[in-house]
Amino acid sequence: MNEVKKRLSLGIFGKTNSQWATVYNEFTESFGKNSSIMVVFSISLFSFVFFAPGMPKMDVMCFAVEVKRGNKNRMGNVKTSSGLHVQFKQCSLFLGMCCLIICALFLLPGCLIHTGFWDPKSAGTPVIRDIQKEGAKMPLPFYFLEPPDIINVEAIHLAPRAPYRLRVFDVVIVDVIGTPAADPISGFFSVEPGGDIVLGSVYGSVRVEGLSIEETQETIRRYLSGTDENQVGGLIDPIVSVKLYRMGDMQQIAGNHTIGPDGFITLGSYGRVYVSGLTIDECRDAIEFYLSKHLDHPQVAVDIFSYNSKGYYVIFQSSGMGERVLKYPYTGNETVLDAIANTDGLQYNSSRRIWVARPVGNSNKPVILPVDWVDITAYGKTDTNYQLLPGDRVFVVEDRFMSLDGTLAKIFAPFERIMGFTLLGVNTATRLSGNVLQGGGDRTQR
Repeated sequence: MNEVKKRLSLGIFGKTNSQWATVYNEFTESFGKNSSIMVVFSISLFSFVFFAPGMPKMDVMCFAVEVKRGNKNRMGNVKTSSGLHVQFKQCSLFLGMCCLIICALFLLPGCLIHTGFWDPKSAGTPVIRDIQKEGAKMPLPFYFLEPPDIINVEAIHLAPRAPYRLRVFDVVIVDVIGTPAADPISGFFSVEPGGDIVLGSVYGSVRVEGLSIEETQETIRRYLSGTDENQVGGLIDPIVSVKLYRMGDMQQIAGNHTIGPDGFITLGSYGRVYVSGLTIDECRDAIEFYLSKHLDHPQVAVDIFSYNSKGYYVIFQSSGMGERVLKYPYTGNETVLDAIANTDGLQYNSSRRIWVARPVGNSNKPVILPVDWVDITAYGKTDTNYQLLPGDRVFVVEDRFMSLDGTLAKIFAPFERIMGFTLLGVNTATRLSGNVLQGGGDRTQR
C-alpha cells in the first residue's frame, strides 16, 4: 500500500475515562507501542486525565494528529516521505505547559550526554601488555631534570686554584708565635664583610681581602711587628702561619638549587649552569666541568630534593560544580589507590566507575586502563590497581543521579529566577494597589 493515512481528533476536555481509554488504544494501534513518541503521548495523555479535571476550563481545545506515509498530506500541500503532523485548532495555558514538558523530555537525553549520565567515553581494553600494578611494579627509566625540580648539591672536594685570593666570608687558620701568653693569636678567623680579619681586642683588625695566602701571611707579620703604617707594634720578629680552612663561596655551591624556567641553576658568584633535560649523573658532570674553570679538580654529589616537574592528575567529573582537577608530584611508587587516598577518598557525587587515561607519545589513541574500585578496596585484588606513570590521568566519573540532578538544576535555574521575580512583583503590586493602604489603614475612611 503506497499511502497510509490515519487521522485522529482528540477533545482534551470534556471526555470520560472510557473515552480516554478508547483514544489511547486507537493511538497505540496507529503508532505502535514501541514508538518513542508513543511514550511522550502516553505521559501527556495521562497528565490530561489526572490533572485536567482540576484545571480551570479556559476553553475547549482540540488538535488533530495525523500519521502519514506517502507524498501528499491532506491537511496541506507539504510533501514528506513520512512524519507526524500536529494541527492546533485552539490553544490554552495548560497546553503550553504540557508542550514545555514534552520538549524537555526530548532535549534531556541530549543534555545528559555531556554530563556523565552516560560516560563521555567508555573504558577500552589496554593496548599494551604487562601493565605495572601493585605487587608487580617495575623501576622506571632515568629521571630527566626539568623546571621547576629542586636538586641538592653537596661539596665533596672544592679546592681553589693557586694563587687563590681571599674573599669575604672565607675562613682562615692563623697561628702566631712570639705573642704574650696572656694574648695569644691562634684559631679560626673569618674575613668580615669589610675585608678585614679581627685578631682580637688587643691587636685589632687587618685588611686581607684580595690577597693571596702568602701575601696575607706577610701582611699580618708586618702589622704585628710594627713595620706597617697601621702597625700596633709590641712584637719582636713574630712568626705567622696562615692556612685556608674554608671558602665562603662553598656555601653558594652547596645546598638546594631550583631549576629556573630557562633550565639553569645558580652557583653563587661562580655563575649559572644549564642542567635541564639531564639525568642526575649528567648534571653532576656538568657542574664539576663548569667549576673546574675556577677550582682545582672539584667533586660534588647531586641528588633530587623535590620532584616538581613530573606529576599525575586526579579528575573528578561534576556537571553542577565543574570538574575538579588535582595534581600531585610523581615519585615513582604511586598506584591508583594511592592517588585516590591523596584526595581524601571519593567525593560525595562520585561513582565507582574509574579509569586511567595514559598519554602515549604522538599517538592519537590513548591507553585507557579500566579500574575495578570494588575489587581494589573491598576484596584487596591488585589486578587493576595500576602503577601510575608521569602524566597519567585518573578519571572518576560522576554518579548518574547526581549528574541528572545537576543538569536539571542548570536547566530550570533561569526559570526559577524568572518565576521568583514575577511572583515578587505580583505580590508587591498587589500590596501597593489593594485596599490595605487606602485610607491609611483606617477602616472608617475606606
